Amino acid sequence: MLTSPQPEQTKNKAVMRYCTHCLLPDTKPDLYIDDEGVCHACRNYENRKQVDWNARRNDLMEILERYRSKNATRWDCIVPVSGGKDSTFQTIRMLELGMNPLCVTATTCDLSEIGRANIENIKKLGVDYIEFSTNPIIRHKINRIALKQVGDISWPEHVGIFTLPVRMAVQMGVPLIIWGENAQNEYGGPAAAAETNVLNRRWLEEFGGLLGLRVTDLIGLEGIEARHMVPYTYPSDADLERVGVTGLYLGYYISWDSYTNVLIAQAQGFSTYPGIVEGSMVNYENLDNHQTGIHDYFKFLKFGFGRATDIASHHVRRGRLTRQDALKLVIKHDGKFPWTYLGKPIEKILEPLDITIDEFIKICDRFTNKKIFVTDSRGNLVKDRHGNLTKIVYDNP
Repeated sequence: MLTSPQPEQTKNKAVMRYCTHCLLPDTKPDLYIDDEGVCHACRNYENRKQVDWNARRNDLMEILERYRSKNATRWDCIVPVSGGKDSTFQTIRMLELGMNPLCVTATTCDLSEIGRANIENIKKLGVDYIEFSTNPIIRHKINRIALKQVGDISWPEHVGIFTLPVRMAVQMGVPLIIWGENAQNEYGGPAAAAETNVLNRRWLEEFGGLLGLRVTDLIGLEGIEARHMVPYTYPSDADLERVGVTGLYLGYYISWDSYTNVLIAQAQGFSTYPGIVEGSMVNYENLDNHQTGIHDYFKFLKFGFGRATDIASHHVRRGRLTRQDALKLVIKHDGKFPWTYLGKPIEKILEPLDITIDEFIKICDRFTNKKIFVTDSRGNLVKDRHGNLTKIVYDNP
């Protein structure tokens, strides 16, 4: 067992239990660890061995044929894309399967140069493409409000990636939306969500990034009006029924592996970061939004794990890393204070939100779960000279 230093004055007791196969802790929302100590994310991956992937692919082909435009008067499907490895892979697969997709991007909160390059690369694959940019003045207000209220600086992005493609499906009369992985299956979640292969209104309300902050809660704050929230509002049930909008997870029909996806995407022009992305342990994930470092840091503060844990666990399940080696990498990379992200300094990231670094640190401390991290005899969080916290326990005893 690898543990952090524990000063004599620390009175906290560890409240985290870890999966004995991967490194996910039970503090992760909706994650269940069974009596054998294995989390549902690992069990779901084990269950893939029982899947007839040829039959699933045949099912996919039947669905695509059913929704394909018979008279070429509309697009065959909508593919929500960010420019990342997975959405690049989704687009490549749809083109290979003979579909005519309309790619839709809900632009990110603080688009990076490499994110822009990867968006342009998807366009070069040979697709029609829509980029929807929301009102930046309103968006910055929401960034600030959401950071302070629910600890999610990129709430507008996390909601918009689910609402805007669906609104475009209604607007353009294209019923089929091709999503990527079912995150509840890949990273754990309620059994009903893990087994479903469609995305509907209920999924958005339960898992689609709202974090308890409803769209209507923002109306009236800092001059935000209902008309400003149209991009973040899901279409009505009547509109969804009129167009027949449905969605499927490509990862339900094709054995999903993010590392395979990046290799395929790179072969088609996808760019990776020159070095390891801050707070991560690889160079190919979360490349589009400079705010992502802050988002992942708040996950670490709230739940005691970050992006490195997610990635390491992904590779452990697939046999590319031993659990012991993965743990060493997690301790080295997870949860560092986000002084930069993709090379952009934090003060520049916070500047449009009118938040100083001192104010940001106070917000961080307010959302930090002190049961997880080392504190002094007065209950104050202990930080090193770089502002980094130390978890009390990194693994099961």
